[in-house]
Amino acid sequence: MKWLHLFNANFRKEYIEMKRYLPNTIALVFTFYIIFLAAFFGIMFIGDPASFDTNVQYSIVSVVFWSLTMMTMNFIGFSVVTEATRGTLEQIYMSPMGVWKIMLTRIIAQFGLQSVIMVLLLFGAMLTSGQWLSLNPMTTIPIIVVTMISMVGISFMIAGLAIIVKQIQAFLQIFQFVLMGLVFVPLTVAPFLAFAPFVKGVNMVRTVMIDDLMLTQLPWSDYGVLVLNSLIYLILGLVVFHRCEKIAMKKGLLGQY
Repeated sequence: MKWLHLFNANFRKEYIEMKRYLPNTIALVFTFYIIFLAAFFGIMFIGDPASFDTNVQYSIVSVVFWSLTMMTMNFIGFSVVTEATRGTLEQIYMSPMGVWKIMLTRIIAQFGLQSVIMVLLLFGAMLTSGQWLSLNPMTTIPIIVVTMISMVGISFMIAGLAIIVKQIQAFLQIFQFVLMGLVFVPLTVAPFLAFAPFVKGVNMVRTVMIDDLMLTQLPWSDYGVLVLNSLIYLILGLVVFHRCEKIAMKKGLLGQY
């Protein structure tokens, strides 16, 4: 029940902030849509006409997942920086629930809200390009949920860094291009990227949506790699976060900005 109340409180917080700063939310969606248009017209004018449809579908899924992974993985780090700026970071640490639980429910709430926005972006991209993907929720949602676990782990690592150094905006700006590379490069070109966070899940969802596959049509080994990858990064992320917390407390950095 405590978890439910905590999630409800953080969901309302994220929704209210998103609604209150609506122009910023609209600008965010519009920015990702412009990026898709750039990729779409690039493929139209320079791409191979024989593989035009496949390339456009690949770009649609990649842009949507790049935006979703970027916002999810950077979220807790930005949240820590924001709380430190407002002077409320120490107050969060006074909560009996624990900071990592608060941040976890926050990122789940944010992921749910951002997913709605990304679905709208996905339909906008498909409507613009005329390329319609398979959106079988019984297949895509389970894979996306498991993939999100690794994103949460990386987000906790970034949050741990933010607790110590506070200003990480420049790092996050560079990190978004790293994420773009991880999302857009297919595993057939770089198979070793299967060991990177979320890449396996994105590749599986992209295959499912483009080829219109069911869950049972994917190799079971893919699910094993995906689950193991997600759990490893989640555990590693929580360990790094707690370690950074101890360093920040030892050096008295929680109340500093």
